[in-house]
Amino acid sequence: MIRQQISKIEENKETKIAGFIDTIRNTKYMIFIMLRDKSGKIQVSVDKAKQETLANKLTGVIAGSVLSVVGNKVKNDFVKAGGVEFIPTEITVESVAEASPIDETSLIDQRLNFRWLDLRSEKNSLVFQIQSELTRAMREFLSQKDFTEIHSPKLIGAASESGSEVFEVKYFDTKAYLSQSPQFYKQMAMASGFERIFEVGPVFRAESSFTSRHSTEFTGFDLELSYIDSFYDVMKLEEELLVYALSKVKNKFGNELMNVFGKELVVPDKPFPIIKLKDLYDELEKRYGYTVPEKEKNDLTTDAEKLSFKLSQEVFGSEFLFVTDYPKDKRAFYHMRKDGVLQGYDLIWRGVEITTGAQREHRYEQLKAQAKEKGLGKDVEFYLEFFKYGCPPHGGFGLGLDRLTMLLLGLPSLKEAEFIFRGPTRINP
Repeated sequence: MIRQQISKIEENKETKIAGFIDTIRNTKYMIFIMLRDKSGKIQVSVDKAKQETLANKLTGVIAGSVLSVVGNKVKNDFVKAGGVEFIPTEITVESVAEASPIDETSLIDQRLNFRWLDLRSEKNSLVFQIQSELTRAMREFLSQKDFTEIHSPKLIGAASESGSEVFEVKYFDTKAYLSQSPQFYKQMAMASGFERIFEVGPVFRAESSFTSRHSTEFTGFDLELSYIDSFYDVMKLEEELLVYALSKVKNKFGNELMNVFGKELVVPDKPFPIIKLKDLYDELEKRYGYTVPEKEKNDLTTDAEKLSFKLSQEVFGSEFLFVTDYPKDKRAFYHMRKDGVLQGYDLIWRGVEITTGAQREHRYEQLKAQAKEKGLGKDVEFYLEFFKYGCPPHGGFGLGLDRLTMLLLGLPSLKEAEFIFRGPTRINP
């Protein structure tokens, strides 16, 4: 008999279901099991007197064990869980569990030691259903816009971008590095005439950072597109992408977001508000008395990011805020410049930066000069080759999918938003 998901079984029709025991209650006359699979739960009721053989099979079975059950779903108004129960005719104990070493009160680092058990909770399962829908919707949007999905290598022969914050690995008789970004290969695709590409894949950062929003490996959602007029074209595309994806998530999981996570998903209006970096600091000082030394105003401080959320809501009525006009010394060498100003932006959502985007420098001589200015040599020689034979004007951005999930659900850290978290002191499980 083919197993059916619990949410799809019909009443009074012999069916096979299977799943984990969520709870088991053994009374004098009955055994009540709450059986759970990915789709939902149902109470399996075993009458000890009438079904002695089945009851005996459950001796020593505890929560976390796995059962396959053949039987019938029937109405029972006395059952609190949906007014139905499952009356078994056959039970197979597929796996007997030991007592779980964690529960919902355990601290996050203890739960991460047993992540496979932690992920069994309905809340954690929902995190990744929502993340999956978010990813699916972004893919769908870009496919409709004629983007091609690529898969760039994560083992690279030179330390990308600046030579810092990369993991070095042994590669036969030489060295290799784990890619900290698909940036160079996204741009190679532009030089190849692909015009519009995106990639979803792992990103590695050798940062010894212990903040709630950093990890040493995360999932990046990156894209690049050609024949743009300015970085405003990139910003417009990101607006459309996020509005589309968040609308899809709200349509499918809006109730769960509120009921389980206590977060209302506000689908943003377009266009997102835009402010120059200097003007942002001026507004933060004028409105909230926030000041920093002049030398720190070349980039967004963490506190300025947080306050920008308050500013964006009060002034623009938006959770999103584009920040532009960064000085050249605070961005990568491949960002296009105009009168010393980077042709790019950061996107802040709920007080946290989720994107750095830009128009790229596509002119070979200019790009080579900017790399030299940053003191970059052999590490970027292979990258510069992409631009020697012609390349269209282009730009793009990258999103951290895990950080996006964390902000969307109001989770305390990336440890809750990543399937398996990696940090400076965590490499297992």
